[in-house]
Amino acid sequence: MATATYPPPPPYYRLYKEYLKDPDSAPAPPPAIEGPYVLYGANYTVEYVVHLTDDVLPGLEEQGVRQLYPKGPNIDFKKELTALNRELQLHLLELADVLVERPSQYARRVEDISLIFKNLHHLLNSLRPHQARATLIHILELQIQRRKQAVEDIKRRREEAQRLLKEALGTLDGQ
Repeated sequence: MATATYPPPPPYYRLYKEYLKDPDSAPAPPPAIEGPYVLYGANYTVEYVVHLTDDVLPGLEEQGVRQLYPKGPNIDFKKELTALNRELQLHLLELADVLVERPSQYARRVEDISLIFKNLHHLLNSLRPHQARATLIHILELQIQRRKQAVEDIKRRREEAQRLLKEALGTLDGQ
């Protein structure tokens, strides 16, 4: 039975050889991305605001896609997602009808369905920052709860230890 050894570490580990003795000897991190960049075929723009970076989700029209829901900061996401979902269901039924009745005319229906999916996807991506904040808040609340429980456990054990010490002192004094 043949076995292979682990491959050697990447050569850049040598850059951190003196890190434990001198943490400043490590190379600086790469600079932050500035301006627009492409990720998996989608264009994104980074805006810097007082040392915080925010990825700005490009609008649908910037990507050449017609927006089916109202523009503006006060979008009722639940209402718009429900409306787009119903519209998607209707278009899927129409596609099924077209495929049965006039199979050669399906392309327009498929384009309409694709447009609805792109709008749904964009709306859902608009909710990602809110989802991330809510998840972070939940994690922090769980940490606070665990720490409070740990403090209560420590207090309870301290009181139990004090009680045992008093009992031990009482039995020593009684002898």
